[in-house]
Amino acid sequence: MTTATARAFPNIALVKYWGKRDERLILPDAGSLSLTLDQLATTTTVTLKDEPGDDLFALDDRPASPAAAARTSEFLDIVRQWAGDDRAAVVRSHNEAPTGAGLASSAAGFAALAMAAAAAYGLEMDSRELSRLARRGSGSACRSVVPGLAVWHAGDDQASFAEPIPGPDLRLVTAILSDRPKAMSSREAMRLSHETSPFYPAWVRSTELTLAQMQAACRVGDIERIGQLTESHALRMHAVIASSMPPVRYLAPGSLQVFDAAQQLRHDGVVAWATADAGPNVCLLTTPSDAPRVAAAVAGLGVADPDRVHVMGPGPGAALVSPEPTEEMAR
Repeated sequence: MTTATARAFPNIALVKYWGKRDERLILPDAGSLSLTLDQLATTTTVTLKDEPGDDLFALDDRPASPAAAARTSEFLDIVRQWAGDDRAAVVRSHNEAPTGAGLASSAAGFAALAMAAAAAYGLEMDSRELSRLARRGSGSACRSVVPGLAVWHAGDDQASFAEPIPGPDLRLVTAILSDRPKAMSSREAMRLSHETSPFYPAWVRSTELTLAQMQAACRVGDIERIGQLTESHALRMHAVIASSMPPVRYLAPGSLQVFDAAQQLRHDGVVAWATADAGPNVCLLTTPSDAPRVAAAVAGLGVADPDRVHVMGPGPGAALVSPEPTEEMAR
């Protein structure tokens, strides 16, 4: 197959990934756990050229930035090495989520790219192998290969992958406060925290404990405990980020209002626990029955356009879809 198209969805970590022990292999210092969503997908088409050369990468119908193009080519070099095929590729990708704004667009993007590139270059992979491959592009992408709740195991290259776990039926109410790219990428800020935060060693130890507690809560369907752990771990991550030198702050004043709204909703008897990745946008973990009330409360805050408040459920893993025409771009 010389052309393949894949679709993958973002995931939001309930137990956060923040920090690597190996930059080249993208191996985390601690495991993490996430929920793959059913909206805001990335669709990526990979078309192989007839010979080696420069790769081409278009994002949302425009040439990608030099940094994004270089990162994509570096990832494709790994695929080419694994496949024993040195042909260059044309990559076209479309993000339904804001790019680089803290809503896991890179996770969906590299999961889709891994799936499409593996198919185009003729690599036959099971879910575990594909998760390992996606991890080499973006750590959290290994979780978007997997449907629903997924745990990413810390370990060596062979043992660091994501796999699905059982759990209760959850909903995430996402509030998109900003779609502007972050001033500092997650990759840069993660490295900064690792190197400069005095709290980083404790962060790693506490994450290992939180992950074990979260998996236990998921097994028994304890939504209250899942929510407590989710919100606490998110705030710990942002505390570590803020304690870096120089300090980095991703949460905006409106983000904190959403966290406060979650606390008020709980006081009123509604299931609502807030979390945020490395960006200003906030997600509220809730149940299917409480999701409409949570969404209405967030929309009423005025910090996000009501049209940008979404109720999302568990989504599928990365999958191949019907390819789009690519002849003109491959010339």
